Amino acid sequence: MQLLFCHLTAKRATEKMLNDRKAIITPAQCRAGRGLVRMSQEQLAIAAEVGEKTVADFERESERKLNIRTLRALRAALEAAGVEFIPENGGGEGVRVRKDKPSSPDVI
Repeated sequence: MQLLFCHLTAKRATEKMLNDRKAIITPAQCRAGRGLVRMSQEQLAIAAEVGEKTVADFERESERKLNIRTLRALRAALEAAGVEFIPENGGGEGVRVRKDKPSSPDVI
């Protein structure tokens, strides 16, 4: 009984992690967010402190899986540039420019 409980708990934790990964940022949100704030893949890579190939592979939806820290870094860099993430709410997830978008030219 206890072994079954541990298995189910681990399975739920894995499912939650996968769901959290999806909730952080999608490749489409990354591409669209960059477009909204006119940020190149290179600029996003620098801002997120990841490789440019990492950004390109993610946006191309390659088979390469990114770790949760990388996804969070990409999202944080886009948010710092003025992108607001819209969660899945029946109409699909999305992005938009925040009304109070930073006006500093060194953000992107």
